[in-house]
Amino acid sequence: MGITPAVKAILDKYGSDNPGVKANLARILMQGRLGGTGKLIILPVDQGFEHGPARSFSVNPDAYDPHYHFQLAIDAGLSAYAAPLGMIEAGADTFAGQIPTILKVNSSNSWATGIDQAVTGGVDDALRLGCSAIGFTIYPGADGVFEMMEEIKEMRAEAASVGIATVIWSYPRGGKLSKDGELALDVGAYAAHMAALLGAHIIKVKLPSNHVEQAEAKKLYEGTDWSAQGDRVRHVVQSCFAGRRIVVFSGGAAKGADAVYQDARDILAGGGNGSIIGRNTFQRPRAEALAMLDKLVAIYKGEEA
Repeated sequence: MGITPAVKAILDKYGSDNPGVKANLARILMQGRLGGTGKLIILPVDQGFEHGPARSFSVNPDAYDPHYHFQLAIDAGLSAYAAPLGMIEAGADTFAGQIPTILKVNSSNSWATGIDQAVTGGVDDALRLGCSAIGFTIYPGADGVFEMMEEIKEMRAEAASVGIATVIWSYPRGGKLSKDGELALDVGAYAAHMAALLGAHIIKVKLPSNHVEQAEAKKLYEGTDWSAQGDRVRHVVQSCFAGRRIVVFSGGAAKGADAVYQDARDILAGGGNGSIIGRNTFQRPRAEALAMLDKLVAIYKGEEA
């Protein structure tokens, strides 16, 4: 299949990027059942690092096997599969060429008291394993965020030099942010904008609430009704260079299927590019996960029954 007009229009917005980066973005955008639409569903499986294997996989023991996740993403017709080094290495040869992969190159764990992540993979690993992109988390608000920004600045440049794209997870926490502030509308838009400024090709953020955290920003949000999640999504997308960058929204903690579907409808309505959804799929039995992903594809294609 040739590049569709929708995908070409997205790639044209990355004017300074080399053909290798654009080719890898095209691989993701043209993959699977949403291929060519400009919409994405990505399966991320870094939760074992972040929360531990039992908390992540015991509810569905098949998910302890890295091959399970590769196969789930392929069978569901997803756009890409993202995971840390060991998970990608465990299936890279068996599933080579069947699904674009994103190497998550930094990670944390649930015991650490600081808000930070360790670099656990590199661009050389991504190149060796045939990955289309690297993924990197920053924590706007954390004391160590400036070091994280310097790390991704270097890794992003190295990745681009060999034609690999960069995905940035931008998750506000720490510093002066309250717990409600981590999901605040103004904070989420600011975090997404920072990821764009750092050169992210794909930006991953959480769906924002209608809370406004920053005192200095409150008056700028007054007079507008932010109760509709689709409008909040639109504001985050606007903050990513007026929609000139790909923005996907995380699924968050496990929740009911109806809530997952409504999130996708709101992302679509707000002009977001799609979902990056992990626990809400792989923590369900395989048949239920495939049914959920089938419904999400239909929502993003505008074909929901």
